[in-house]
Amino acid sequence: MTLLDTIKSPSDLKSIPRSELPKLAREIRQLIVDVVSKTGGHLASNLGVVELTLALHYVFDVPNDKIIWDVGHQAYTHKLLTGRKERFHTLRQHGGLSGFPKRSESPYDAFSTGHSSTSISAGLGMVAAKRLKQESSKVVSIIGDGSMTAGMAYEGLNQAGDLKKDLIVILNDNEMSISKNVGALSSLLSRTFSARYLQDLRKEIGELLRSLPGIGNDAYQFAKRAEESFKAFVTPGILFEAFNFEYFGPIKGHRLDQLIDMLENVKTIDEPVLLHVTTQKGRGYEPAEKNPVYFHGIGSFKVETGDKMASQLGAPSYTEIFGKTMLELASADEKVIAVTAAMPEGTGLVDFSKTFPERFFDVGIAEQHGVTFAAGMASEGLKPVVAIYSTFLQRAYDQLLHDVCLENLHVTFALDRGGIVGEDGPTHHGLFDFSYLRALPNMVVMAPKDENEMRRMLMTAVNYSGPIAFRYPRGPGIGVELEDPITPIPIGRGEVLTNGDDLLILAIGVTVSEAVSAQKTLEETYGLKATVVNCRFLKPIDTELLCDLVSKIPNILTVEENVCEGGFGSAVLEALHDAGVEGIRVKRLGIRNTFVEHGARDVLRAKYGIDAKGIVRAVVSWFSLKSFQTGS
Repeated sequence: MTLLDTIKSPSDLKSIPRSELPKLAREIRQLIVDVVSKTGGHLASNLGVVELTLALHYVFDVPNDKIIWDVGHQAYTHKLLTGRKERFHTLRQHGGLSGFPKRSESPYDAFSTGHSSTSISAGLGMVAAKRLKQESSKVVSIIGDGSMTAGMAYEGLNQAGDLKKDLIVILNDNEMSISKNVGALSSLLSRTFSARYLQDLRKEIGELLRSLPGIGNDAYQFAKRAEESFKAFVTPGILFEAFNFEYFGPIKGHRLDQLIDMLENVKTIDEPVLLHVTTQKGRGYEPAEKNPVYFHGIGSFKVETGDKMASQLGAPSYTEIFGKTMLELASADEKVIAVTAAMPEGTGLVDFSKTFPERFFDVGIAEQHGVTFAAGMASEGLKPVVAIYSTFLQRAYDQLLHDVCLENLHVTFALDRGGIVGEDGPTHHGLFDFSYLRALPNMVVMAPKDENEMRRMLMTAVNYSGPIAFRYPRGPGIGVELEDPITPIPIGRGEVLTNGDDLLILAIGVTVSEAVSAQKTLEETYGLKATVVNCRFLKPIDTELLCDLVSKIPNILTVEENVCEGGFGSAVLEALHDAGVEGIRVKRLGIRNTFVEHGARDVLRAKYGIDAKGIVRAVVSWFSLKSFQTGS
């Protein structure tokens, strides 16, 4: 039996001698690597906080005390120590453990997270509530240095310093978010006194001072006090103390004794405290230590080498093709600019950043700033392309509305991970962008049926003259041939793919191929003939084409990978209503008013009835196709 086998709750951890904790840390790392190699997940970030998590649970009394993990993709050790080891093999699988903290999963998960920079605000709210309820338990917010590039973190710090509540903030400093951190704050956080030449210099000066006859020791002690004062001005302490936080650190995040002692001390302080801890992403697994960006979010891999499993190899991903297309367009047009929010790898822009470094801007985890920054560039006649995950653009909705659309500025939004993203779950699914983008005046919204059409949409976008967005899915394309040269698509024009008089299937984005597959089954099995339209544009929708088709085919099925409320189906209904069309039947397929859980994309698409089989089932039920075939 391993040490980890004996831990069913954090109270069991407290009975383990400190001397045994490094062994427990090794066991935890081995299990995390083994499970993530099969399920995929966030590896490097979790390996980096094993000791920190052990120390937190060793010192604090959860769930009475609250531990909040910013973003939450580093909470695997926390899950293992809070009674979820037996289910850990189900990590990120449909019906299994979430890859993030989730209040409905465990009472030990104090706050559900998934996006960055929320932990300080949530923790302060809990502290204020506990004081109102006259409870004395502690609240700890753990936030990474990458998350500290977002303004929300400072909004929380600002109020915490003003309220003077006893919130404990732990800054987990590994000099990375998903990619290497950027910006002036990152530079400040990196200024520690650990460089070898500084350490050697300190030793030499110390020995020299101590050797002075008569006054050596006094001079040495005076120099040490002066050094501490100097450090306060060149390390992050001065920044956080300006927010009325007691600052401690930086301390090594892999030394358990030091961590535990420090946490025991800060636990007794009755005012805001910030403990600065330095850690190493990927700690204990050599491939992840060498390449923490690659192992940030990884699919299944071979433990021995870190290489991807063969099953993951196939057609290039939409992300890769987007990145290559950006290079082509930027080579032909010097006004094309790339903007991303701490995700050059995730959005496929690494090669762009190397080829056109002066035209590439990583704004850090600061989506609001990134959108307005792009608006500023567009106001000067440039053509910024903001490459961002659909779920993260939600964080900048006000900037989309006021700073881009209000003045009709030419900013292109390339929304990666549109629709169902899979195992990362509800905080990461891009299932709302159709709805939140369609409502914005001046905004054009598109979704490609395949990777070649995505290239054409990017060309369309950079040649447009106002706000324009296109969303595309996670993962590989469907393997179509890529046209060269790239030709733009006329704004608002749909494409008829098949012809049939019994049913009109209107699809957009990834649902187009599913609709075509369903059409074949419906005709071959049930004798029903359908016209399938790749609508391409959610806004402006091709009303002329729709009105022409519904005049002949009154039965209409819309299919989308988005919530139904305010989405593509709603756009079709509104367009037909505004055109005065009557005498039609419309059925909408999409995600009903719910948050979609985590799981494999094909499993979730099947569950919510938006794959080919789901389309067929919906039509069979709607038309009572047995009667349809016999004419009865």
